[in-house]
Amino acid sequence: SLGQNVIVIVPGANLLLNFEDLKRASDVICKARVVVCQLEITPAVSLEALKMARASGVKTLFNPAPALADLDPQFYTYSDIFCCNETEAEILTGIPVGNLEDAEKVGRMLLERGCKLVIVTLGAEGCMMISGDEPIPKHVPAGKVRAVDTTGAGDSFVGALAFYLAYYPKLSMEEMIRKSNCVASVSVQAPGTQSSYPYRKDLPQDLF
Repeated sequence: SLGQNVIVIVPGANLLLNFEDLKRASDVICKARVVVCQLEITPAVSLEALKMARASGVKTLFNPAPALADLDPQFYTYSDIFCCNETEAEILTGIPVGNLEDAEKVGRMLLERGCKLVIVTLGAEGCMMISGDEPIPKHVPAGKVRAVDTTGAGDSFVGALAFYLAYYPKLSMEEMIRKSNCVASVSVQAPGTQSSYPYRKDLPQDLF
């Protein structure tokens, strides 16, 4: 149906990334402001990258995509921000996410597993955010747009969030999420994942 995700993953070269590559990149990782990890490379390599980042005081943002039901529990404890969509949330917790209330249940469960802050993205409904510091869940709605192709929307959201964490750290998390929602909503209005939004003239000017 219109605006719903249909995802095919062909890992290819991603699975060739190994611990030696990580060692070679350690200087860059340890000097970064934010490190983003997913599961499109070997999970153990992703986890090691999160550990390296954490040891150097670098903020860690983890997106469990594609999700694994038997995710290593250390992923929760080494993620400053744990960001998943409804499908990933269900695979991780067994709770189907059909509404905001379900997302809140998932968020609480992931906090119990050791996450500091959890974001569950809900497509057209925006996001739910919950943290140890702010245990009352917050709903951050998304603007209404006509979705042409949702491929890469989650990546657009996570990439934008990493950008705001790195360059606008004084923004509130709620504001970062609102802006990231805007970027993701722009990305779904054209086909393909090679978004042209940095070059678009119709972007809201308050994004940057």
